Amino acid sequence: MSRILVTGSADGLGWRAADSLLSAGHDVVVHARNDERARNLDPLVERGARLVVGDFMERDAVRRIAAELNGTEPLDAVIHNAGVWSGPAVMPVNIIAPYLLTALLRGPRRLVYLSSSSHFGGHPLLDGVDWWGESAGSYSDSKLFVTALAAAVARLRPGTLSNAVDPGWVPTKMGGAGAPDDLEQGHRTQEWLATSDEPQALTSGGYWYHGERLEPHRSVRDETFQDRLLQALAEETGTAL
Repeated sequence: MSRILVTGSADGLGWRAADSLLSAGHDVVVHARNDERARNLDPLVERGARLVVGDFMERDAVRRIAAELNGTEPLDAVIHNAGVWSGPAVMPVNIIAPYLLTALLRGPRRLVYLSSSSHFGGHPLLDGVDWWGESAGSYSDSKLFVTALAAAVARLRPGTLSNAVDPGWVPTKMGGAGAPDDLEQGHRTQEWLATSDEPQALTSGGYWYHGERLEPHRSVRDETFQDRLLQALAEETGTAL
């Protein structure tokens, strides 16, 4: 069995992925933004999940969580599920936090980043990006960036399986009650990539939707853009990948 961190697991797809992984016998670390949100995770903690708490808007909180986890049994996989749709938290939560965790966490050999079909509307432009979240950020841009991050990690860390997953437009708090996609399918692919020994799950650099590998925005495969993105994130955070 594997030890897996699921960020943003207080509700929605993160909660469902953590619940499913626990039921399968895995050692799961769940994450909530604050103590109030953490109460939603009590049923999972009671079943054996370990809890970490920290607001991904705050870089120091991300660093603290990474240090806390590095002081315990190594992780086998991380599902970078935490995300926000709109507002100032978009860039800090959707791209800065997963970048920092990727750079700082020791051990995980499988990384799964939550993307979105909205990444196709993103712009591969890095000048003037408000990484700190002092103003509202572009969700589409953030998802293009994190999908490119997944591809860059796959290229630069050949011993790591790094993939991006579009979970679909599913009826969660973020997606809304009227979202047309399959909620169950919305969390299965990331669980499969984090744990399965099936040949397809042991590939890297993919962009996945409901178990099918698709072609992402062309900038995701652009190694020059990947390198520029990594350089921008390293300079912004003071932490190299």
